[in-house]
Amino acid sequence: MMRLIAEPLTSAAFLSHGEVLEAPAIPGRTYFEDALANLRPAARPSLSLVAKEPVAALPIRSRVMERHRFSSQSFIPQEAGRWLVIVAPHLAQGTGPDMARARCFLARGDQGVTYGADVWHHPFTVLDRTARFAVMMWKDGSAQDDEFVDVPEFEIALS
Repeated sequence: MMRLIAEPLTSAAFLSHGEVLEAPAIPGRTYFEDALANLRPAARPSLSLVAKEPVAALPIRSRVMERHRFSSQSFIPQEAGRWLVIVAPHLAQGTGPDMARARCFLARGDQGVTYGADVWHHPFTVLDRTARFAVMMWKDGSAQDDEFVDVPEFEIALS
């Protein structure tokens, strides 16, 4: 079984998958526009508020990844502890995520992310306590809004 070790979430390490969202350290405004994408003219913005319970125990085992082929998806913490950001590039041949090149990032409670359109990622997973997030993406109501695939079982550990 493949084992992913969580590494700290940084803008540089996450750049090929989207953007890390962090409030400015001093008064002011930071814009996050590079990873925002809506590739379907009929899709409408969808904003949801999510409360998620933490995982029961570590390590975590999973067999699923997801993507939103035509939309970016942003997770913006409102109240959170640490949470996991797991991404994988596309397979060179065929369809689906290349789990041999998957990466796992450990996000702080004050960090959000925008997954770029068509980026394979693991479902939302929180660690320390119940978390509340705002989630933004574009939807047109079709089956193409979300795609979930089964992958070989993998394990996620913090160290």
